[in-house]
Amino acid sequence: MFSFFRKKPPQTTPPAAPTAVEPQTTAPTATQTAPAPLTPAAPARQSWMERLKSGLRKTGSSIATVFTGTRIDDALYEELETALLMADTGVQATEHLLQDLKRRVKDSKATEPAQVKGLLMDAIAELLAPLQKPLVIGAQQPTVIMVAGVNGAGKTTSIGKLTKHLADSGASVLLAAADTFRAAAKEQLAVWADRNTVEIISQEGGDPAAVSFDAVSAGRARGKDVVLVDTAGRLPTQLHLMEELKKIKRVVQKADNTAPHEVLLVIDGNTGQNALAQVKSFDEALGLTGLIVTKLDGTAKGGVLCAIAREKAIPVYFIGVGEKLEDLETFDAREFAQALLS
Repeated sequence: MFSFFRKKPPQTTPPAAPTAVEPQTTAPTATQTAPAPLTPAAPARQSWMERLKSGLRKTGSSIATVFTGTRIDDALYEELETALLMADTGVQATEHLLQDLKRRVKDSKATEPAQVKGLLMDAIAELLAPLQKPLVIGAQQPTVIMVAGVNGAGKTTSIGKLTKHLADSGASVLLAAADTFRAAAKEQLAVWADRNTVEIISQEGGDPAAVSFDAVSAGRARGKDVVLVDTAGRLPTQLHLMEELKKIKRVVQKADNTAPHEVLLVIDGNTGQNALAQVKSFDEALGLTGLIVTKLDGTAKGGVLCAIAREKAIPVYFIGVGEKLEDLETFDAREFAQALLS
């Protein structure tokens, strides 16, 4: 049912020496649930599309009204420029989209504004295409995923949802409660661990880096597929806390010199250009490998994904449009463009 990650296929070539047995990190055993297919059932994805359209309605409606006229002229492009900037698409992405759109209009010999709307959808989908990438689980055991984000972005909740999806798809998960900075963060993560029936590593008043080290070590010893490290929410301007994040990453590497295999940032879609600034700052500090964009429902700033694609094209693994478990799904560029301009 879930397509948010792709497991590495099991080895088909036998090991060189008969005594060397490779661990089966991806093939299910008799007691495991087989990995979920890459493509969810059509009804499930269709249900997601309806929620996505509803969530992006505020952003899309202001753009769609541009195409209600009868002429394709300079006034239409000026109105579209304003609408894109108001949706926090950013100057660079807006200029790119307008240039691309004018070329498409000329090549297609479009004569109706409604046709221009369809061409804009294609232009946005093409711009966002580099952000579409699956999260791969199983290339390493455990796959260590470090998750960062400012307070209020939905970081711990997103970790809980991701844990649920992973566990339901047959992956064994270990959580690291390394968010020792925020009151009750450990307890919040423990609720998700209990709800998903997964193990959690935490310490009373423990050092975040030490908790992370213990979790990665335990994950290797217990044969877990995934270790999810929840780090403290912080603003990129809080330099001492950003240094702590760098320390966590260094310490995780001591526990496993190939880790962390993924460094994810959770950003709030409501914050628009501030979200782009966060992506740039956290990427500079940690070297981000992926994003989770939350709270796109009800925002008029959904164009920020276009700004990210143009200025800092880090893959968007998941997007969220609500608080329910099913409201976090894989990002699809074409779907997003369609939902935005539907």
